[in-house]
Amino acid sequence: MKFYIAGKVTGLEKADMFKKFYESGKQLKKDGHLVMSPAVLALNEGFEHEDYMHICYAMIDVCDAVYMQKDWQQSKGARMELQYAKDWKKQIIYEDETTRED
Repeated sequence: MKFYIAGKVTGLEKADMFKKFYESGKQLKKDGHLVMSPAVLALNEGFEHEDYMHICYAMIDVCDAVYMQKDWQQSKGARMELQYAKDWKKQIIYEDETTRED
């Protein structure tokens, strides 16, 4: 299965942000999944939030599911990604729960 990882990016130290997305991706990959991560976009500073969201939506489009990190509610972008994924009927997995939405 192909997963997009959604979580807080803005306001985090880069090292902390990369680590948390890496750890989520590492676990998903261990379980045999492919992973897309918005953390790679943090390497390209200076774009507007709307520009990043356009790219994140394209990443979600090619994935089967979205993995919501524990801090997703603290992120405007992650909340937008969740709604987008629901609108497109993507499977949703929450890190802090065993909740699964199809």
